[in-house]
Order: sequence, then C-alpha cells, then structure tokens
Amino acid sequence: MDLSFAPGKTRIGWIGTGVMGSSMCGHLIATGYSATVYNRTAEKTRSLAEKGASVASSVAEVARSSDVVFTIVGYPRDVREVILGAEGIVESAKSGTVVVDMTTSEPALAVEIERAARAKGLHAVDAPVSGGDIGAREARLSIMIGGDKAVAEALRPLFEAMGKVIVYQGQAGSGQHTKMVNQILITSGMIGVCEALLYGHKAGLDLNTVLESVSSGAAGSWSLANLGPRMIAGNFEPGFFVEHFLKDMGIALAESRRMKLALPGLALAEQLYRAVEAQGLGRKGTQALLLALADLSRVDWPTRPR
Repeated sequence: MDLSFAPGKTRIGWIGTGVMGSSMCGHLIATGYSATVYNRTAEKTRSLAEKGASVASSVAEVARSSDVVFTIVGYPRDVREVILGAEGIVESAKSGTVVVDMTTSEPALAVEIERAARAKGLHAVDAPVSGGDIGAREARLSIMIGGDKAVAEALRPLFEAMGKVIVYQGQAGSGQHTKMVNQILITSGMIGVCEALLYGHKAGLDLNTVLESVSSGAAGSWSLANLGPRMIAGNFEPGFFVEHFLKDMGIALAESRRMKLALPGLALAEQLYRAVEAQGLGRKGTQALLLALADLSRVDWPTRPR
C-alpha cells in the first residue's frame, strides 16, 4: 500500500467547512495540496473555492476524487451518514483511500468506522482536535490520533499543516477518548473562569487589570487567557458552539457511565450548559456560560448583548 503523501501528488477531500474546517483545509491548500470540498451549506465553501479548491455536489463525489478524505462535521449522526451512509465515503472511495475523521465524536463509532473501512480496503483514523477557532486559524491545533500507527505517521505531514501538537494515542477510538479527557478538563475550568470574572465584577474591580495579575500565575489557563477578554468585551460569538460542547459532554457522560465512573463535576457543568441552551444561547460560544451564571445571581453583565 502506498502511504506516501505530498503536496502536488496527494489529492485531499474535505467535508465540513464550518468555523474550524474552513481554516484547516485552507492551510492544506496553502501547503500545496489540491482539494475537493463539500458542505451541506454550499455558501460555506466559497472562501476555499477562492483559494483554488474544487467544490463537489456530494460526499460521494469528494470520496471518488480524493486520496485522503477529511471530515469535521457536527454530530455523531452526521459522521455516520457522511462516512458509513449509502452514499458515504466508505461506499464511494477507491481502495487505499484514507478517511480522517476530525469531528469530536463517539469512540465506539470510530472503532466501527475503522472496521468498515478496513473491510472495503480503506484506512481510517480518528483525529479530533483542540484549540478552537483561534488554533484553527493559526495552525496551532492539538491533534489526537487513534487508529493504525503506520497510517497515522504517514499522515503527519498533513497534520503538521494544521497543528503544532500531534500525538498518536493508540488504536481506533483512542483519539476520541483523549478528546473526552480534554473536554472534561475544559468544562469544570470554564465554570471557574466565569465565576471568577463575576466575582471580580461584583467586587468593583477592573477586570482587565485583574487578568494581568492572574493570567500568568497558577490560575492561568487557555480559557482564561483567550475567552476571558472576550467575555469582558461582550463578545459571545462562537469559537466553539455551546450546542457542540453539550454534545461532547453527553458523549463523555455516556462513556463514564459505561466505565462506571462517577464524574460529578462534569455532570454539574453539563447541567449549567443546559441552562445556557435554555436561554437561547446554544449557537453562541462556550463563554456564554458567564451569562447564565450572571442570571443566577441577578447580575447585569455590563457588556451583555442586548
């Protein structure tokens, strides 16, 4: 099997050109890979078409014209349809094609995809990412990879065009399990960031100077450094959607139940984010948790969108 991938030689396919996918595919095009792209909302492929990508009319068309097909879509049901559906990648791609699912999805589904791909003479890896819209734009993502190690290593040049931390985690599903670890870390951390900013506001502090003091010490975190300023400025637009975060927490909670793990912090975070969604903020960024917590104490956040 030929697992040598290089610009000018390897044809990539990209399915899912949303907040992150568009930037990620753009980096591969800039590196010299030819790309065929597809998105259910065709308008979202325009920026990639302007960079030279061919726009396909179906998933099957992408699969047939590509050596490596990347997917980053919304939910596990979308992953299943795009990869395992009757007109999906596994049924449409030629033998030897590599399928790389970068959606945060279910570990068991990643295992199912790998087995189905192998049965058709294809290769499949799960490679979810962390870093949000900023990491995607700046090609600084952390990429967590599960699947056959030889395939994962062959893909490294493509991953390096999109990310800075690229780690092979183990067999199929291991990338998704690692992403669940990542999301569990973030969920409780976001509660702390939002509560701390609410406390500082209620105490009458200048939150920008507060961030100067606390961001570089033991309390510092990616969420505080990157989302704290957005909250202070009243910017609740998505780097990562609340509704997708809820999807991830649901997967992690289901996996924890399967493993007979008690994760009360994760369960609390999931309930608080349900409140965010109930307030009509599901399409806002994860930093919108601040608004739901402010409402609990009847705090009027000064830069709340009106």
